[in-house]
Amino acid sequence: MNDEQLLRYSRQILLPQVDVDGQQTLLDARALIIGVGGLGSPAAMYLAAAGVGTLVVCDDDRVDLSNLQRQIAHHSDEIGLPKVDSAQRTLLRLNPEIKVIPIPRRLSSEELAEEARRSHVVLDCSDNFHTRFLVNAACVAARTPLVSGAVIRFEGQVAVFDSRCDQSPCYQCLFPDEPAERGESCARNGVAAPVPGIIGSVQAVEALKVLLGAGRTLNGRLLLLDALNMEWTTLRVRKHPRCPICSEAPRRETSHHAAQDLPGR
Repeated sequence: MNDEQLLRYSRQILLPQVDVDGQQTLLDARALIIGVGGLGSPAAMYLAAAGVGTLVVCDDDRVDLSNLQRQIAHHSDEIGLPKVDSAQRTLLRLNPEIKVIPIPRRLSSEELAEEARRSHVVLDCSDNFHTRFLVNAACVAARTPLVSGAVIRFEGQVAVFDSRCDQSPCYQCLFPDEPAERGESCARNGVAAPVPGIIGSVQAVEALKVLLGAGRTLNGRLLLLDALNMEWTTLRVRKHPRCPICSEAPRRETSHHAAQDLPGR
């Protein structure tokens, strides 16, 4: 690192869990962020500011006026732009030293598998179960840690699924069958503006811990936020012995999983 980098990251380098070696680990790391909306905006911004060297941002949507209430990576003069382009501008303004790779389309199963393999951590900041199941399968096949978040109304949840650990559950252990989309979404049910910021920030912290090997991540735990009463609850998530994705026999098959196109939202 040069003198400017040492100054930029000085408050982080002071942490014994980071130090100079840890900061270099972050600079050398690659994170894949699925969705740069309410969750992906703060998650990506904090990872950029923290010095994660390469951020791959995937989203096939464009900035809309209704996004600006909570999607803080985007601005009024960027309405109509692809979200990944708007996010790239914001991230590089925060930290011009990092590399931001925008993917403004839905990923094919092969592209998703390759991106998961190339990344050190994946953040699922999407807004639907179908995408979450596809991302989970790709991460298990690649043995890449997954940081998953979700929000609606005044509620949010975060979990880490680290398939490098044999006893780690995956997202499908938590939801054994892909639920039918019940019409619940921020567009239909609303969301309080700061709640995605809280959950996306927790996702960023967990991603940094995964990259640094620091502390105890949320692997095997589901963290629930009730912001209306400002209460946090932690639930244990156990590996399902017959999970079709992460149990031993199916795991050998997931590398050949013929997933449908991945929505990049």
